Amino acid sequence: MTAICLAAAVAVATRPAVAAENVIRDTEIEADIRTMVTPVWRAAGLEPSALHVYLIEDKQLNSFVAGGQNEFINTGLLMRVETPNQLIGVLAHETGHIAGGHLTRVQEAMRNASIEGIIAMVLGAAASVAGGSGAALLGAAGVAQRSLMQYSVTQEASADQAALTFLDRSGQSARGLLKFLEILQGEELLSGERQDPYLRTHPLTSARIEYVRNHVEHSRFSNVPDTPGNIELLKRIKAKLGAFTSPPSATLAAYPEQDQSVLARYARAIAYYRIPKLDKALPIIDGLIRDYPKDPYFRELKGQMLFENGRIAEARQPYEDAVRLAPAAPLLRISLAQVYVESNDPKLNKRAIAYLNDALRTEDKETTAWHLLATAYGRDNQLGMAALALAEEGLSAGKKKDATQQAVRAKALLLKNSAAYSRAEEVQREAEKMEDSE
Repeated sequence: MTAICLAAAVAVATRPAVAAENVIRDTEIEADIRTMVTPVWRAAGLEPSALHVYLIEDKQLNSFVAGGQNEFINTGLLMRVETPNQLIGVLAHETGHIAGGHLTRVQEAMRNASIEGIIAMVLGAAASVAGGSGAALLGAAGVAQRSLMQYSVTQEASADQAALTFLDRSGQSARGLLKFLEILQGEELLSGERQDPYLRTHPLTSARIEYVRNHVEHSRFSNVPDTPGNIELLKRIKAKLGAFTSPPSATLAAYPEQDQSVLARYARAIAYYRIPKLDKALPIIDGLIRDYPKDPYFRELKGQMLFENGRIAEARQPYEDAVRLAPAAPLLRISLAQVYVESNDPKLNKRAIAYLNDALRTEDKETTAWHLLATAYGRDNQLGMAALALAEEGLSAGKKKDATQQAVRAKALLLKNSAAYSRAEEVQREAEKMEDSE
């Protein structure tokens, strides 16, 4: 997997978070999930562009919301769900927590937390529920929020009710949510160590299941099937995610050479690239690009393959094509910008600055992107802007000292009364409100 800022195929980066957890950023998978859940977000009265989806590389079944309008999904849950409707039902429930304001009491503490810090806090909270101790939480980004993500039965029931309303409003069945709850019910008798963490952070009761079951029996949308489009999206998510997270040998066994379907070819290309055997991976991905010239993600994967193997000049065209085909994808712009920065070409460096500034308008938690922007500004001799970008990096990473020092440095280099100077002042104020993390 690549560094988180690359966003290439499974962009897969993965910066390890606290507690050795991995955040996976993948343009394609996030977009596919957003396509499936956007009707629910709209039904909840939420603005889809304000919500973020983050994947956590963890085989355990779990999902949660934290740090504002952020929905986190374990890869284990994605690989476990059998239908799009099950995934949509789970995310409708999580959306119910957001719409119900169930996290307001911890929002201030998490306002400036990094994504990894949020995950660490949630993991600590889950450990606290399971073991009866808050000790694991104390080291999580310096914030001891023992109540974090320990939803009450009342809040769970409220989120269920909201989810059912959102599903009805968007004309979708609640059977998937019911099926998911029934799966969890079958695990309730397992010991705490064997239970999936979802049960520890989302208390389950028979009353909740009966309520959802009754709704399914009476809703006029209960027999609405999954759309063919959503079915294909989930198949592709699982094939790609499995190819990136399973041993390449397992992927090649699951998708033998005689299987010439698109998903099989895609999975084999990823497996060979991870071995790495580019002599086998590149012809496969070139064939997919030839057969599906309008698909940006095959080109993105080719760019990732080349870039990570030091073929930077060759990686530029596939990434440029991917951005052209998916101009609204900020993670692709970050990936292309990194290629530009690594090319050491002053003209490309200026393009990198433009792309990074554009992407960071919506991806302002991407610390690696801020660091790339600082590097690009430094090479362009814009030292004040470079310091400001480093201050933003510190802020997004939850590092008070770095953010404060670089904001002060930026103010010394930037013109007073400029927009950049005002932003440096704002970053300094925000940093000073943060908990000490160093």
